[in-house]
Amino acid sequence: MPDNASRPVIVAGVDGSEDSKTALRWAVRQASLTGGTVRAVTAWQVPWRIYLAPSYTEADYERDAAEMLAKAVADALGPDPAAPVITLLIQDRPATALTREAEDAELLVVGCHGRGELPGMHLGSVASYCVHHAPCPVTVICHTRR
Repeated sequence: MPDNASRPVIVAGVDGSEDSKTALRWAVRQASLTGGTVRAVTAWQVPWRIYLAPSYTEADYERDAAEMLAKAVADALGPDPAAPVITLLIQDRPATALTREAEDAELLVVGCHGRGELPGMHLGSVASYCVHHAPCPVTVICHTRR
């Protein structure tokens, strides 16, 4: 079996939403079929209001993002995923981080809606950005019918 460096990479956006967990499961199934590795990516930002009333630190936001990513991967995949999964935290806007991370990927997989879901939207802002700006094919997965 080839080492991880020569395996095709599938990037999956993970924000803890049900759509992102469904997208992660789909990405792992696809990677198991193609001999690939999944890079599960969570992007996080420090809101500007932290500087007005600092009660939460940058380290707190990073810790929360890391805990959410670990929980989402465990919830979606259980203890023994069907393909190798590498988790990655990036401090940046989610759409920017995902498209940049997909530069060496065969595929980018995202949920159709994440944490910022607005009623009536068919496609969330991150998914829409990825579809229009990713350097590789993009698969958009929805957890439930809307």
